[in-house]
Amino acid sequence: MELPRWRPGKLTQIMLHFILLAYSIIVLYPIGIMLLSSVKGTREIFTNPYGWPASLRLDNYSKAWKLANFSVYFQNSAFVSVMTILVLLFVSSMAAYVLARFEFRGNRALYMLFISGLMLPVRLAVVPLFTMIRDINLLDTRTALLMVYVASGIPFSIFLLVNFFKSIPKEIEEAAIIDGCGLFSIYYRIMLPLIGPALATVGIYNFIGTWNDFFFPLIFLRTKSKYTIPLGVMQFFGEFTNQWDMLFSSLTIAIVPVIIIFMVASKQFIRGMTAGAVKG
Repeated sequence: MELPRWRPGKLTQIMLHFILLAYSIIVLYPIGIMLLSSVKGTREIFTNPYGWPASLRLDNYSKAWKLANFSVYFQNSAFVSVMTILVLLFVSSMAAYVLARFEFRGNRALYMLFISGLMLPVRLAVVPLFTMIRDINLLDTRTALLMVYVASGIPFSIFLLVNFFKSIPKEIEEAAIIDGCGLFSIYYRIMLPLIGPALATVGIYNFIGTWNDFFFPLIFLRTKSKYTIPLGVMQFFGEFTNQWDMLFSSLTIAIVPVIIIFMVASKQFIRGMTAGAVKG
């Protein structure tokens, strides 16, 4: 017997929409202030912080991009973030596939070893990490950041991907083997498209964390030409004065890739939910 589904009444729907609208305003309000401040002068930011600018100073973006060397910080962040996601998705998906679909001695122990990385924040190991990076001569390199971000993202990625791989029927693999597919072909051509939602989630989660991270660039980088965006933005704060106009314009530029990545990954998430349906 099928249980009746609960359907909210009109009053409940109105209250839910009101709560969502209020939450959206709370979230979008600081972004709106940032966008307005990005086209104002420093004096106007303080004299008229919430009002419409007297004149749009779009040159703030070009000044931040060229004069403040923000283009270099942007390129460094893009390189580190994109490479981190590519390496992380490749490594973690292969490891999760083996752990989820193959039975071997030590499988459970190896899985728990990966999951144990979720229990402790990676920042607690900053001293051993710094010593290790220094000993292998990778201080002040983007490779050091790439290695740390990939290592810190593997536990959550494997935890999520293993469960998705286990939810896929084994009959799909058996049919592929009968058709002559090898193990890597099954993984690459069949399994990865079926776990699109999980890959999108892993990509979004780790990209935002890597793009916004300030801690590890501060620890490992010394040369300004290798700074990422969070560290480079600090250059707008001087000893005697702060360049607030270029600060807000640079922050506006910095959020654009995050929005684009989220939109692209969200479409992939929806597409992955309906892809690979098995007909009985």
